Amino acid sequence: MIEQTDVLIVGAGPAGLATAIGLAQAGVDFRLVDALPAAQNTSRAAVIHAATLQRLGRLGVADRLIAQGIKAPDFRVRDRDRVLLEVAFSVLGGEYPFALMIPQDETEAILAARLQEMGHDVLRPARITHLDQRADGVLATLDQQGGQHNLQARLVVGADGEKSFVRTQAGIAFPGDTYGSFMLADVHMDWPIGQHEVGLFFAAQGTLVVAPMSHQRYRVVAQLVDAPSLPTVADVQRVIDQRGPVSGARVHEVLWGSRFQVHHKLAARFHAGPFLLVGDAAHVHSPAGGQGMNLGLRDAEALATALSGYLNGNKGLLDTYANERHALARQVLERTDRLTRIATIRSPALRWLRDTTLSTVSHAPVVRKRIAMMLAGFS
Repeated sequence: MIEQTDVLIVGAGPAGLATAIGLAQAGVDFRLVDALPAAQNTSRAAVIHAATLQRLGRLGVADRLIAQGIKAPDFRVRDRDRVLLEVAFSVLGGEYPFALMIPQDETEAILAARLQEMGHDVLRPARITHLDQRADGVLATLDQQGGQHNLQARLVVGADGEKSFVRTQAGIAFPGDTYGSFMLADVHMDWPIGQHEVGLFFAAQGTLVVAPMSHQRYRVVAQLVDAPSLPTVADVQRVIDQRGPVSGARVHEVLWGSRFQVHHKLAARFHAGPFLLVGDAAHVHSPAGGQGMNLGLRDAEALATALSGYLNGNKGLLDTYANERHALARQVLERTDRLTRIATIRSPALRWLRDTTLSTVSHAPVVRKRIAMMLAGFS
């Protein structure tokens, strides 16, 4: 006898977990599977913005995340020691006038615990090896511990990342470009700016982001040609010396580091027949602005609502989800691409023009609020 479910979610990262929580709240029957034997204990994403916290509040996890993370009320763009743009998230008002700094693995652990409290677990390791589309849905073949079994689902959600098997099986194109490599490291260091601010540094060599984390850590993300796969203290110090404050920054220890390629890609569509995409399976882009995981989590909350409505008879909700989230993802990709290009201008004359323009417009409260709203995910 073939096991049946309404929704099969493939991938138990943040977007997959959040989708599952939303479905559990709505009483939808689902299965959540992941190919890895355990959740990863490393992370790339490190910030959750206010609009995302609003959505996560509906899923019952916002307060837990806030209790574990660090509130960063300020965002500044700098060229070395010169502040070009200053944004205080206090202008947002509401419950969340800050950016919440928390590593992705901790976010995933909180989401997984919430899901388990609701009586659901991630089925792992379970690799999807085949998806056979049929008139009544999709027959999925799962490979578990060397054995195989089949699962019949009415709908399949691809939350399985940039190299999504679901997206490939659905025949959805994923065009785009590659920015090159980035260095990522969590470090202990002396930092002259302190733990109240997320800082984005513009430099001709590439961007540098430094953000506070729990346990007196800082997250360092730097666009870097041929970034080292395992960055050392010297690697991180060198980049900060080149792009960060002129003095006062001293790296003492690299707690974890990696190299990753950043792509700028958007799926041609988020819905094809019984298949739907969410998170990195649907869109990937530069980490500038810290929007990647946030966009995926907001996708997930919207998708869970759409799936529940669809299964209760509102057949147009899946297309509404796909069209609205695709448009929002395109907007974020365009903004992050533009920000990355502006940040890495090499011409001294154009850099002077950029810096002067930013410094001038940043004096206008309406501009600062608009930027805060955009960073927070409200526009």
